[in-house]
Amino acid sequence: MGRSVILVLSGLLQRFSLRVRANTCKVLVTTSGCSNTRAVGETAPAKFGQSIERGQGLFWSRRSGKPILVSTIQPRQDRQRHSRKYAEGELGEDKSFYFRGPDGALNLRAQNLALFLQIAEGIDDRTWLHHLRAGDYSQWLRDKIKDAELAEEVARIEGDEALTPLESRRRIKEAIESRYTSPA
Repeated sequence: MGRSVILVLSGLLQRFSLRVRANTCKVLVTTSGCSNTRAVGETAPAKFGQSIERGQGLFWSRRSGKPILVSTIQPRQDRQRHSRKYAEGELGEDKSFYFRGPDGALNLRAQNLALFLQIAEGIDDRTWLHHLRAGDYSQWLRDKIKDAELAEEVARIEGDEALTPLESRRRIKEAIESRYTSPA
């Protein structure tokens, strides 16, 4: 069995880079509140004696047996989860947004964010406001697109009844484009 390494990270698990020689170590990632050392069959080292701050980790090599405080490396750019798929790809019927309107007379399918923005620009104000006031846009972004941060921003727009249909469309478009289109 190869040597194993335990890396204990403080706070929320984040992306990090750990440089080790290829095929010499197995890596087990856990948070500071967990005790997953059963996975490598050894007892964790005694208390480290220092607090582990956000952006730091505790590196424990089974060979040395000593825990070492390390800093995690921040990613060079923010990760955008499947951004191309959601922006331009073909989402299934179950994940698409349907503009139906207050009377259910429409059935306009937006199978990605680009089509959503295009249809949103062309539909009548009554249909736009029907979905806006029902919170349908933020619910779709949260539940189907799986972007809670964008959904929260859109929910704030949906809740602002002082906005005109034109202004709410513009703000939602800006929120989506800021996350799902790359800079020119």
